[in-house]
Amino acid sequence: MKPIQMVDLSAQYQKIKPAIDDAIAEVINTTAFINGPAVGHFAQELGAYLGAAHVIPCANGTDALQIALMALGLQPGDEVITPSFTYIATTEVIALLGLTPVFVEVDPQTFCIDVSAIEAAITPRTKAIVPVHLYGQAADLNAITALAQKHDLFVVEDNAQAIGSDYHLTNGSVQKTGTIGHIGCTSFFPSKNLGCYGDGGALYTQDAELAKKIKMIANHGQEQKYVHDVVGCNSRLDTIQAAVLRIKLRQLDNYIDARRAVAAAYDAAFAQIPGVEIPFRAPDSKHVFHQYTLKLSGHSRDALQAHLQAAGIPNMIYYPIPAHRQKMFASFDLQDLHLPLTEQLCGQVISLPIHTEMDEQQLQYIIDNVIAFFK
Repeated sequence: MKPIQMVDLSAQYQKIKPAIDDAIAEVINTTAFINGPAVGHFAQELGAYLGAAHVIPCANGTDALQIALMALGLQPGDEVITPSFTYIATTEVIALLGLTPVFVEVDPQTFCIDVSAIEAAITPRTKAIVPVHLYGQAADLNAITALAQKHDLFVVEDNAQAIGSDYHLTNGSVQKTGTIGHIGCTSFFPSKNLGCYGDGGALYTQDAELAKKIKMIANHGQEQKYVHDVVGCNSRLDTIQAAVLRIKLRQLDNYIDARRAVAAAYDAAFAQIPGVEIPFRAPDSKHVFHQYTLKLSGHSRDALQAHLQAAGIPNMIYYPIPAHRQKMFASFDLQDLHLPLTEQLCGQVISLPIHTEMDEQQLQYIIDNVIAFFK
């Protein structure tokens, strides 16, 4: 049996190697390393896939979130509501821009931001909501967008973990996550469902004026060369990564199907184990399983980790410390903020290997070893 990995990028590459190698060679041969044709082509193709009117590639997912908040014209002290149970980039950029992160609780089933908690946290200073589509499943966008409209708030979707997910709107239509709020942000970190061979990210929006601002901010605040109208940054997707992503975008739906097949096998194997909660699947969202995450009750997570590691099965904790307990936010005086479910989840969740290249032997080996621990 091949060694098991959380994500097997090498085996995935081998299946698309000729196309990838040709695409990279073309960039090198033309030396169009910055803003080469592949960047524009990828933006158009991703926009067509997502149903997004405007796609602006950038350097990484963290930059995408920062640029999105900059484009909305928020001012220091403005409040941005966000989950604490997320990767730190979601919340880090809020503080970086002098805004105030308002951390709220998550839904007990999806582990995405809780809508009732959002509503309770809205104040006259609230300007935006940043829902995170955690592990590959959408937050409750129908309720979130309705709440945002009611209170005249912006919605910035952190879609880094859920690109390709379909969401069913209350009007009966279906849209891709990331295209429903004012701005969607994603990361192309190599382990993502759509990952490049380095760093990369993108923003997408249906709003032409917002797209114009985003493009300017990502390019030193300029629309015309050497004429800088706003404070911006230097954040772009390099051409080699765009060339890789063009190839992999064509495979994204297949990659999602492969991940969902692994998740279905895990579900069937683990659903009846007492004290083990398999991932909930919200009826209005297609879970694309960036992560397959179990929640343990009455079992030692440390002991399960040791058991799996001894068997050569990698595993991860997403996330061991909530954002509101990170030292970086000490200046916001959060010591009295208690988010019981978030803090509980940080001690209970464990993610198993899930990727596009897992074979039957590897899958069964993981299942057998997890079941053996609970016997």
